[in-house]
Amino acid sequence: MIRVYIVIALYILVPIIIIECFKRWTWMQKIGTVVAAYAVGIIFALTGFVHFEPETAAAITFGKLQSTIMSVAVPLAIPLMLFNCDFKLWTKALPKTIWSLVGGVIAVLVAVVSGYFIFRRPDIPEFNKIAAMMTGIYTGGTMNFNALGASLGVDKTVMAIVLAFEMVFTTPYIFFIIGGGYKVIRKILPYQDVTKKGRVDDNVESKDVENYRGMFDRKNIGGMFAGLGLSIVFLAIGAGLALGTTGKLNELIIILTITTLSIIASFFKKVRELPKTFELGMFFILIFSVIVASLFDIHSVNGGSLMIGMFVAWVMVIAAVLHLIFCRIAKVSGDLFCVSQIALLCSPPFVPPVVGAMKNKKVLISGIVIGLVGYAIGTYLGVTIAFLLP
Repeated sequence: MIRVYIVIALYILVPIIIIECFKRWTWMQKIGTVVAAYAVGIIFALTGFVHFEPETAAAITFGKLQSTIMSVAVPLAIPLMLFNCDFKLWTKALPKTIWSLVGGVIAVLVAVVSGYFIFRRPDIPEFNKIAAMMTGIYTGGTMNFNALGASLGVDKTVMAIVLAFEMVFTTPYIFFIIGGGYKVIRKILPYQDVTKKGRVDDNVESKDVENYRGMFDRKNIGGMFAGLGLSIVFLAIGAGLALGTTGKLNELIIILTITTLSIIASFFKKVRELPKTFELGMFFILIFSVIVASLFDIHSVNGGSLMIGMFVAWVMVIAAVLHLIFCRIAKVSGDLFCVSQIALLCSPPFVPPVVGAMKNKKVLISGIVIGLVGYAIGTYLGVTIAFLLP
């Protein structure tokens, strides 16, 4: 039983260590905190450290603690990560950004729907929910994936398998872009970055996204925990609405309510300027990511799970190719395409490393805005896909 509490403590300690490494070392900033959290979780799983004998008291206690932490982490993270989002920036963004966003979202939807009919099998239950989660993770990243998995009641083992394959295919793609692949994209999309006024604000630093420095300074503590308190209020409202309409804690209603309230709250300046709420939300996401990845069971990889892997690969490749074609038609620049891809496939925190590698801060705002819009719409698109696909 002692090992149960050691593992639970590690679930909380590992994200703290990852954040500290992220603050100190450039190589961790290039990898990204979310990828690092997945990697540690899978290491936990492969070593068997987090697996307990079924039906034992330790296994039952551990399962309940895991479930409780995961069910709370995502609903708290969503508002915290959306509070700082200035959606009004969209009106100041590049006109081409709109084309890149629309093209990227359409590409993902086409890839998901086509892949669903190609790869679904009778022995893989609720494949439509897997399609929904892939829609969410490739239109905003892990937050939407976690939210959809929780709200649609997807089996945690299935979530772990999908996440494992998503890492296998997406991580090399990120390294390709950062490692010089953007130069190839520039040749395919040799267009300039322009706005209505002819240029982009260069005074935006990548430190504006996922900057953990000073997170626990006295001047930031009050505002940060005010944001946490507001998140708890939104969670309570979502839970109350779910109980009032369905008589139970329907996770779908809770997540959609929280997302909607958070977007509305972000339009208020005082809420939007609360310090370090995004980073606090990322902390909860990292906890969730470590736990979900640690649920991965190598023995669960069979014909069905390999088909899921093929589906994940199909979605990523087809979405990227279709998006590239769309951007070529719309004359979107190569650098804007790169940040759009990373923002949609991975989430806004992955944008700054790409911008830094390309040495082009002009596309930073556009990449972040695309990622934020993806955060906002990804959950809705995923839910729609889940209900529309047979």
